[in-house]
Amino acid sequence: MITRIVKMSFLPDKVEEFMGIFNSSKDLIAGFEGCEYLELVRDKDNKNIFFTISRWKEQTNLEKYRSSELFQQTWSKTKVLFNNKPQAWSTTSLFKS
Repeated sequence: MITRIVKMSFLPDKVEEFMGIFNSSKDLIAGFEGCEYLELVRDKDNKNIFFTISRWKEQTNLEKYRSSELFQQTWSKTKVLFNNKPQAWSTTSLFKS
């Protein structure tokens, strides 16, 4: 299982536009082959910083998503709204309770 965490910082006046993009694509992303979980969280102090947290069965599922038309379309609309370079991590769990 792979957990993918992506930090995104948006121009303050573009947050609502991002929310619209996310809301229109979240079900498609969550339903993508191999995606087991999708969550969007927001920094409690800086309201223009968001994180997506997704869990994938295998690295190959994540890579297939990242090369898909769905990702390309969603990312092309999203990346123009950033005010800082996004950061991403692919992680594996060491402990879970």
